[in-house]
Amino acid sequence: MNLKVVRSLLPIIIIAVAVVITVVLVAAKKPPEKKQEVDKAFLVNVTPVEIKDLDFSVASQGTVMPKVQTAISAQVSGKIVNVSPAFIEGGMFKQGDILIQLEQADYVTDRKLAEAELARAQALLEEEEARGKVAEEDWRTVKNGVPTSLGLRKPQLAKEKANVRAAEAQLERAQRNLERTTIRAPYDGLVKSKSVDLGQYIGVGRELGIIYATDIAEVRMPLSDNDLAYLDMPADSSAAERPSVLLRAKVAGKSQQWIAKLARSEGVVDRTSRVIYAVAEIHDPYARQASASHMPLKFGRFVSADISGVHAVNMVVVPRNVLRMDGTVILVSEDRKLDIREVQVQRTDDEYAYISGGLRAGEMVATSAIPHPVSGMAVRLPTDKLPIKDDEEPVTAIASNGDQ
Repeated sequence: MNLKVVRSLLPIIIIAVAVVITVVLVAAKKPPEKKQEVDKAFLVNVTPVEIKDLDFSVASQGTVMPKVQTAISAQVSGKIVNVSPAFIEGGMFKQGDILIQLEQADYVTDRKLAEAELARAQALLEEEEARGKVAEEDWRTVKNGVPTSLGLRKPQLAKEKANVRAAEAQLERAQRNLERTTIRAPYDGLVKSKSVDLGQYIGVGRELGIIYATDIAEVRMPLSDNDLAYLDMPADSSAAERPSVLLRAKVAGKSQQWIAKLARSEGVVDRTSRVIYAVAEIHDPYARQASASHMPLKFGRFVSADISGVHAVNMVVVPRNVLRMDGTVILVSEDRKLDIREVQVQRTDDEYAYISGGLRAGEMVATSAIPHPVSGMAVRLPTDKLPIKDDEEPVTAIASNGDQ
């Protein structure tokens, strides 16, 4: 064959061989495996409905303050000659302890003068009584008839008796003024502040300091009208069975608790905040008694409070986010269909909704967020088996209740 003819046919031969090879490869390639498309339902978490009885509680807060606080003032004037070491800000004292001693010299003198005046009045009274007896004898022996009061010196006797009573009163006053130079603690407590010190001269009515009683502390807690519906307020502070109040606060970085009692409500709605204040009492807040077992609860500390409320029966408690804005909850039926149901809500707080009707025990409430839910929508639970192919092993989706 002519070399030129061969060269001219070579490209055609190469192209033909390439086409043949391509056709063979395409024919030998297996078609892609067809997989059955699986329609997975929306995954939701549920919690079973439990009907139970419970005691409501109301959350509030307040500041610990003494039930009794006193501004000590002087009833007599004088110079301060002694101040108790306990009479200092934060100092603790017992009932009857001497806090401040005033100079007594002038009041001792006043008492002596009053004693002398009383002795003089008593002497004059005895003298007048003797004169009356003499006058009565004279009437009997010398004169006839009924003696007059003036003749028996009864007016003079009454005058001397009055003088004795006045002298006794003067002595009592002098004794009281002398005792008032010693200023004692009226109760067990602590010193909030003091405004005088050793060597000062104070007048009558001068404020010496402010003290707090440590036997009972109070916490004033704001409550709304809705809160009052779930509280059994005591009719008076002497009621034997009063609701308990759990006080909580952090002390030195550690959570502490104290048990108090709901004593009373103030009975007046605050015009600014539109709330009513209830008062809880805790005995021995500073744990000064030998039997005290709690940590001291100091005045001025801010505490949160949980107040025991009324008893409720046949209630369902669900997370707050489960209750929808329109007062409905989403249930999941046994055939994995959604059921949007209206319920009767007794109460809600930041964490839970308390439902009094509309649910039955054992029903499953959806706790997951479901976008655009409608009744009859198909869903699946974490414990349901996923759809599988013929050549695969069964697979079960495992998730704890409340987690996806």
